[in-house]
This record gives sequence, structure tokens and C-alpha cells, in this order.
Amino acid sequence: MNVMLLHGWPVSERVWVPQVGALRDAGFDVSAPHLYGRGPSIDDWAAQLLRDLDGPFLPVGASMGGYCALALARRAPERVVGMVLIGSRADADSFERRRFRQELITELRAGYRPPLAEEDADLEHLAVAQEAMRDRLDLTGVSASFGGPLLVCIGDRDDIVSVDEARELADGALDGRLEVFPGAGHFVAVDQPDRFNEVLLEFAGQWRT
Repeated sequence: MNVMLLHGWPVSERVWVPQVGALRDAGFDVSAPHLYGRGPSIDDWAAQLLRDLDGPFLPVGASMGGYCALALARRAPERVVGMVLIGSRADADSFERRRFRQELITELRAGYRPPLAEEDADLEHLAVAQEAMRDRLDLTGVSASFGGPLLVCIGDRDDIVSVDEARELADGALDGRLEVFPGAGHFVAVDQPDRFNEVLLEFAGQWRT
């Protein structure tokens, strides 16, 4: 079975290097796709990823990647065996969040490079990804009705998604579990890679063959 690592914004799939190594050492097949440049909507990204990979898989999505994981579960619930959502949410953007994203999109197209973005990051791709997040569907129903186990990971210093929001997401699932990482911010796997790897490997071990 494949573990699909879905990166957040504005980082790339390179952020998953510690997880790729740990998962492969544990005997899992791993994919870490580049999400930028796949089209104007997260649903488009999900459709492409489903064409690129055969068989069942476990999506692990950080922030923006979590939105993509939910889109995958909406399109192909029979293939998604479980989900890990990290610093992510299932609902659509609030009005205030949409307005913030629009301001950021304007800045990106004027040449602004976010602090976490890699030197070779395409600013237009980052802007389109912000548009895709701004316009994404409310997939609360997907997370609530998902038939497999759902692991929600959150840092207690996350300044975008609160612990209470993460708990609500986990509690609203049929088989949800919350894992709080004290001292970690929005990118839990970056801030605490060793502990995150332990949690991820324990969760993925349900499907070890």
C-alpha cells in the first residue's frame, strides 16, 4: 500500500524527506507529489493524483495537502484506506480568510516571496494554489462520513488552525483520533519530525503487509 505525502503551502514535497526515509525503512511504498502547477482547483489536483497512482493508499496531508486529501476521499472513497490531516480543516474559507488570501495573491503576483518558500518556487504557482484554497469546497461532510480511520495532528502553537478546531474535526469523524504536539506550530512534521514519524508509523502500521 502506498502512503501519499501531500505538502502544505508555500513549501514543496522536499519537506517530507524525513518521512519518506522513515516510511521506506518501515517497508511502505511512498509517494510525495508536487502539488503546484496541477490546475486551478484542488479537485483538479485530486483527479490527477488518482490517475497517477493505482490501488489503495493512505493520504497524509499538511494544511493545503489536507484539503487535497479530503478531495481524494470525496472522489475515490473506496481507494482511501485512512487519512492523516495535519494543521488542516474540512470546512471552506471564511469571508475574512478569503479576503486575506486575495491580498496575498496580489502580493505574490507583485513579486512577494513568502519566507518559507524555496528559492526556485514559482510565484505564479503559489498564487494559483492560494486561489485553489480560497475557492475550495466545504468537505465537512466528507470528513464526517469517511469510513476509515482519521488521524488529526495539530501543534498547540499553530497560528492558523486551533487545537479546538482540530478536536472538532476528529470528534466529528466516524473513527477519528486527535494527536496534539506541544510546542509545535503549523508544520508539525517540520517542527517535531521524530515524534511525528513515530505517530505516523504507528498509524500506518494498521496496513502493514
